[in-house]
Amino acid sequence: MVLVYNTKKVKPCIVQKRRGVRIKEIVVHKKLRLRNRADFSRVYRFGKSFANRQLVVYWSNKPDIERFRLGVSASKKIGNAVVRNRMRRMIKEIVRLHEAKIRDHVDIIFIVRKGAVGMEYQELEKSVLHALRKASLLKPSRP
Repeated sequence: MVLVYNTKKVKPCIVQKRRGVRIKEIVVHKKLRLRNRADFSRVYRFGKSFANRQLVVYWSNKPDIERFRLGVSASKKIGNAVVRNRMRRMIKEIVRLHEAKIRDHVDIIFIVRKGAVGMEYQELEKSVLHALRKASLLKPSRP
């Protein structure tokens, strides 16, 4: 895996080679990530939560940001670094693909539970969308 900076759009991209085919994935922009301990603590302390068997989602409204920000936490209980990073990448990719559906002005934290480790991508996607729907974090669908 190689980190490449696209000179035209100035967006960092990850280029992977799988079976001779180059795959380009866009990395979640830094402004859309929760990184500080203070931000995580604020969401945990003052936010709301919802849980299913695979994930726990915490969220807190933050009116001064234009979109949503995302944080993913994976404990050592779920597996080694390879497993934890794989789960983080999968959840970030699911959120990236569905970012148009997610409410703005909110900080979101996903905590990965052990039940999510053996799941396929489609099952995890259903679980993430279920948690977001139950937490009322999805925008209302237009008829």
